[in-house]
Amino acid sequence: MLYTIVAQDTPNSTEKRATARPAHVARLQALSHEGRLLMAGPFPAVDANDPGAAGYTGSLIVAAFPSLADAVAWAQADPYVAAGVYTDVMVKPFRKVFPA
Repeated sequence: MLYTIVAQDTPNSTEKRATARPAHVARLQALSHEGRLLMAGPFPAVDANDPGAAGYTGSLIVAAFPSLADAVAWAQADPYVAAGVYTDVMVKPFRKVFPA
């Protein structure tokens, strides 16, 4: 089943993100190689693809996991959690309808 992982950044998370990003991206690449990642990306703090110094306010990941418990465990093990980038991580089941 698909699950959404929506994470909220701590204020001024830009440096923490930069430090933890290689390990964070490696985990996402592993999900992608397994065919389980539907989409992932950050929320820019301003209305721009590259927010520059404004940074990001959080992230969205939509991926397949065997269960909600597995999705929560995966999200809690994210390097951004360990580095203090995220203040809050919410995981919910997701049913993709469109595009078909």
